Amino acid sequence: MLAAIIAVFIVSYAAIALEHPIGINKSATALLSAGLLWTVYAVLSGDPALIDKQLNESVSSTAQIVFFLIGAMTIVEVIDAHNGFEVITSLIRTKKQATLMWVVGLVTFFLSAILDNLTTTIVMISLMRKLLGNASDRLFFASMIVIAANAGGAWSAIGDVTTTMLWIGGQITPLAIIKGVFIASLINLVVPLAVVGYLLRGKEIPSRNEPQREVVGTSVFERNLMFFLGLGTLIAVPAFKTATHLPPFMGILFGLGILWMVGELLHRDKEDDEKKRLTLVHALTRIDMSSIVFFVGILLAVAALEHTGVLELLARSLDASVGRQDVIVIALGLLSAIIDNVPLVAATMGMYSLAQFPADSFLWEFVAYCAGTGGSILIIGSAAGVAAMGMEKIHFFWYVRRISGLALLGYFGGAAAYIIQYRLLH
Repeated sequence: MLAAIIAVFIVSYAAIALEHPIGINKSATALLSAGLLWTVYAVLSGDPALIDKQLNESVSSTAQIVFFLIGAMTIVEVIDAHNGFEVITSLIRTKKQATLMWVVGLVTFFLSAILDNLTTTIVMISLMRKLLGNASDRLFFASMIVIAANAGGAWSAIGDVTTTMLWIGGQITPLAIIKGVFIASLINLVVPLAVVGYLLRGKEIPSRNEPQREVVGTSVFERNLMFFLGLGTLIAVPAFKTATHLPPFMGILFGLGILWMVGELLHRDKEDDEKKRLTLVHALTRIDMSSIVFFVGILLAVAALEHTGVLELLARSLDASVGRQDVIVIALGLLSAIIDNVPLVAATMGMYSLAQFPADSFLWEFVAYCAGTGGSILIIGSAAGVAAMGMEKIHFFWYVRRISGLALLGYFGGAAAYIIQYRLLH
């Protein structure tokens, strides 16, 4: 049975990694993988009652992550529909490319800790299109935005799908991940940012006399209200969990209900055609359901590996052959440049138990850093990178030649910083 399950997962994993060359959406592969793995397990185990119990447990934990993501993604779409991100982008005023690079990098870094790195990347690259007319200039900016977004998401419990998974799973807590990983993530960004900023020294930003984009039917008050209320909802979720001890998805759904009610009251006097695109009903149609389906499929597939004992065997094998947790996690981070970090982190959560490695231990915080930032090494290694690749037509080998080395420097610099910091404080 184990051989069949491992074979199915390896083939599925390869198909997910080669999504673009083979032309099959990774969400379809993930669902097929989950179905096949649980079917093989059910047919060959001969214990329907046990499998039913295990599947119910897996669905419960998966649903918590999915509900949280749907709520967070909807809130972001509502903010964007009201042009709320102009609150941030309108504050950027500089004529020097090097200064702009630093400002954009740091804004992306902190914004990504509140939003997801994919949304932050899209918002910031859209801003760069307004500020920079030269396509070649925008390539460096878009690449640094990818690095900054991934680095920013790694030190926040709500900044990246993988950290959210670790938080909901009980492996990390919001304050501890900030204190533990913030410096490492900042170094991950600052190292490549310093090099690129040096290369851009003396270059001016060509002036662009383009009219500001107006959002019909949305006032400045409405824009600011929905921006700060939406952002406040996201930031308040960790506090809600601490105060009520309810799971994070309840906090995000509660906040989503508040935002929905406020939006209904805010636009109640407008014509239906005018307010339609500003409602949460419309925002729900704009969230990336393909990604949600992928998370469902891959998390259930990894759950099958966990319940069959495959992940435990893998953990023992790695411990026996490598022995050092830091080396194993660094290797996983490098692997996330090629393979999606969601299944990597899900597999790691199944490989190591909380009894052996309690919440906020070295392993989990280092996994959050390495899996979150390792995807920056290649343009295809993260959702943020793939989005930037599509928006700015970044060529894979251009990124390898110009950016991958810088991302590697930042990755190892941050990893070294975390290890040193951990040893000093523990």
